[in-house]
Amino acid sequence: MQVVRIGLDLAKYVFEVHGVDSHGKVVVRKTLRRDAVARFFADLPRCLVGMEASNGAHYWARVLSDLGHEVRLISPQFVTPYVKSNKNDRNDAEAICEAVGRPSMLLCRPRSLAVIVGNDDDGLSDMVRSLMRELRAEMAELDDRIATYDRRIREIFRTSEQCQRHGKIEGIGPVTATALIAAVGNRTCFKNGRQFAAWLGLVPKQRSSGGRARLFGISKRGDRYLRTLMIHGARAALGKAGGKQDPRSLWLGKLRQRRHPNVAAVALANKNARIVWAMLSGNTFYEPAPSVKAA
Repeated sequence: MQVVRIGLDLAKYVFEVHGVDSHGKVVVRKTLRRDAVARFFADLPRCLVGMEASNGAHYWARVLSDLGHEVRLISPQFVTPYVKSNKNDRNDAEAICEAVGRPSMLLCRPRSLAVIVGNDDDGLSDMVRSLMRELRAEMAELDDRIATYDRRIREIFRTSEQCQRHGKIEGIGPVTATALIAAVGNRTCFKNGRQFAAWLGLVPKQRSSGGRARLFGISKRGDRYLRTLMIHGARAALGKAGGKQDPRSLWLGKLRQRRHPNVAAVALANKNARIVWAMLSGNTFYEPAPSVKAA
């Protein structure tokens, strides 16, 4: 019998394959090593392959699509109801195969709504197709609104001298700069830069008992939105610091050698918060240190 539908359970080294024919009869159960997956599917006629959506799934979706197969990614929450027995890789593959064969199963491809709506041969009912059109219209409207807000933020940033000054700090762009100026307001609420960083939740959580202080991860207190912007901006700055010879980039390079990238990003976000407070309290400009010339 020809395989028409396959459930593929992904893992680091060993993958499980569960395939059925047009009548739903099991025709293949197989365990594959990672390096044998592409060869196995290259020898199969075109069929429908289902996988749980994940980072690795997008890679394998491209590989199998290039081999001519139709690949559908399914959210794990939609696979769980089809697991018939104890959870293991083989049962997961069977559940994926069952879930991907359901005609009402929604794919984890919201960006592909235009393709779904425009294809008359996908076997979807009129009701599902109508739902896809509504979702596509909602997404398009949200995209337009976000683009409008982005333009307004850029305009505020362009016309505000204070925002422009803070935007010169590596890791702080127009969105973060405008959000900081709008949220901080009265800078006299903070006695020093550490208080400001603590207000953003960028300092370690501390537990003290019997005269002994223990430090943990960041407290995550205060304004979550600002903290998120500061940390994301710091990650972007970390990615651009490699190869630079200024003191700040050299400090970041040494920090990344010692600590996890997430720790380095938080450390840079903390430092940026203190710089912001110093600029606000002293009404000063940011002056990055000059690069160190090689001997």
